[in-house]
Amino acid sequence: MSHMVTKRQPVHPGRILRYHYLEPLCLKITDLAEKLSVSRKALSAIVNERKSVTPDMALRLSQAFETSPDLWLNLQKNYDLYKAAKANKEWKKIKPVPQKKCSTAA
Repeated sequence: MSHMVTKRQPVHPGRILRYHYLEPLCLKITDLAEKLSVSRKALSAIVNERKSVTPDMALRLSQAFETSPDLWLNLQKNYDLYKAAKANKEWKKIKPVPQKKCSTAA
């Protein structure tokens, strides 16, 4: 059974944050960083797609925007898996491990 990696690049959670939350709500990165109790630099790195959303940040964003932490973590996971699959093809050479149950003799 092979797991397919999507052909289309998933959106970085920072882009979702910018275009679905910051811009429509007229929020500046500095203001949101203050509300989230994080540094402007940390939030800016996410919004500008240079850093990943961590579990802690996912909790903060979910609280601020009444979403689930899973939303933010799944966006990040999908983005990271796509990038990893494109960056290196070595993983495709790995053969499946036979799924035979071992017999245990008593």
